[in-house]
Amino acid sequence: MRLRDALNSDGAIFNIARTVWYRLGLPKPHPPLTDFAHDPAAAVELGRQPPGEIARLFFAHRGRPIHKWVHYFDVYEGYMQRYRNKPITMLEIGVSGGGSLEIWRQYLGPHATIFGIDIDPRCAQRVSSPNQVRIGSQDDPKFLASVIAEMGRPDIILDDGSHVARHQIASFNALFPHLKPGGLYIVEDVHTAYWPEFYDLAFWRTRTFIRYIHRLIDDMHGWYHYRSKKTDAMREISAIHVHDSIVVIDKNPRKRPSQIVAPIDAAGFPIPL
Repeated sequence: MRLRDALNSDGAIFNIARTVWYRLGLPKPHPPLTDFAHDPAAAVELGRQPPGEIARLFFAHRGRPIHKWVHYFDVYEGYMQRYRNKPITMLEIGVSGGGSLEIWRQYLGPHATIFGIDIDPRCAQRVSSPNQVRIGSQDDPKFLASVIAEMGRPDIILDDGSHVARHQIASFNALFPHLKPGGLYIVEDVHTAYWPEFYDLAFWRTRTFIRYIHRLIDDMHGWYHYRSKKTDAMREISAIHVHDSIVVIDKNPRKRPSQIVAPIDAAGFPIPL
């Protein structure tokens, strides 16, 4: 095995380094998840007066397990409500307990086609018809292409998978070209860009998904500079919305921007003042 492959092998080298780090009593690189646990009394109160329909469905949920950050509910509601009760197609990366697929079915309605993918074979049993689950890796382009061929081009892609930088980037590069124009590509939990266990030593901090978003922003503005471009974002991405821990990317075909001066005459030329 090459050194680079060893470094990327499930973060094996990093896990050893992290163990040594902790045993030496050195400061932890980030606060533990337990620091962000919602106060039970506050959760009960929020459940009584949920801020939107997705939050209402979440707090009323009694099905398979689901885990979400509370501030995501408003983000989802703002971008996804236009898809409700329409014959749209959604792909969710990361099935886990299976509860989120149930929430999306209730929210999007009976006409939606909803697929989930996960690398854990047990997730194949954590789904109820008409939702469907396929087992495979989110950084396997052939697997992803087979899922798209089966389900059709998605209107919404939601990455709630491994949260590992190279997986997030690989999924985006493979799937974004298949996203329908006018569609949404959503990546959750991008705060893992600041947590070393979610990026490989070979990637390090220069190749987190946050850094990748910086590149997309640069490329989206590619009309205005001559620097090298790694993506075709300036022709395909109309907006990149960066919220706390969640990124929403709008896919819309774009023409070369133009500027105009008013008032203009019937032929479209500026009227001299």
